Amino acid sequence: MTEPVDAVLGIDAGNTKTVALVMETTGRVLGWGRAGSANIYTSVPGALGSVAHAAQAALEHAGRQGHPLRATVLSASGADWPEDFTLLRGALMSWGWATTSDVVNDAVGALRAGSVDGLGVAVVCGTSSGTAARAEGGTPWHSSYWQEPEGAEDLARQTLRAVYRAHLGIDPPTSLSRSVLALLDCPDVPALLHRVTGREQPPVPNPGRLARALLDAADAGDPTCRRIAVRHGEALGDYALAAARMVGLHGDYRLVTSGGVMRHASPVLRDALVQRVQAAHPAVTWHAAALEPVCGAALLAAELAGMTVTARAYATLAATVPHARVFET
Repeated sequence: MTEPVDAVLGIDAGNTKTVALVMETTGRVLGWGRAGSANIYTSVPGALGSVAHAAQAALEHAGRQGHPLRATVLSASGADWPEDFTLLRGALMSWGWATTSDVVNDAVGALRAGSVDGLGVAVVCGTSSGTAARAEGGTPWHSSYWQEPEGAEDLARQTLRAVYRAHLGIDPPTSLSRSVLALLDCPDVPALLHRVTGREQPPVPNPGRLARALLDAADAGDPTCRRIAVRHGEALGDYALAAARMVGLHGDYRLVTSGGVMRHASPVLRDALVQRVQAAHPAVTWHAAALEPVCGAALLAAELAGMTVTARAYATLAATVPHARVFET
């Protein structure tokens, strides 16, 4: 019987979805799994259940059930304070998927996915947002609850506020009003306000739609939307600079962006972020993350198992990663 190949497990547990990858230490993906939200600040049992479901699906897909892996790394939203890491590390140990395991904040996983060496600053802006940084030879820093500008949910709140203010005549009219009313099937702005805030109204589904509407309008030149998008991008840039300071980065480090908001076709918010950072550190280079955050968790697991990530292994991972629909939210 052929011995199973060396393999590791990386898990990205987010506010919207959880994705797990089983990867050879050569970088080749063997299997994947997906589950729902996994934030322990929302529900500990729910979060742990999603992590377990995604990991078991990945192990089954890879044919590795019953074969201990070399290492597991969980990159988790909600891994913020010492007690969070204690809880999540304990869960990984109890599941026994690998001989060694670790937990990092999800922004650290995104940073590791951003390049072969995993150095520089990463700004993640999806449902929520986070920032991580690491210099050569140093340990990562992540923004956790220091982070003020958030992701799509924050932009959705700003979108609604812009529509309300325009209706009251505090701000000029905005094209956003028409698109938001259509998205939430409301006849006018007073009905919209009631739909969003009424005591007996159900929660607004998929608030990310409102963030997309905001960015679409910003790209089309709507002054209110451009102002909001630029202000938000600059705020994210301020936290990117703070992260760089925390780890001693300056000069020509790499700035990586990932997450659904950053992947939006409009460059308005993203350009404001990059320009804010480059105004302080002109030699900084920006690029969109080539790999999904779960790939960063898998790379961290490979390093935990003693592997050195090479350009070849990184390219192999990029070539064998699951299709894009696995990562859609």
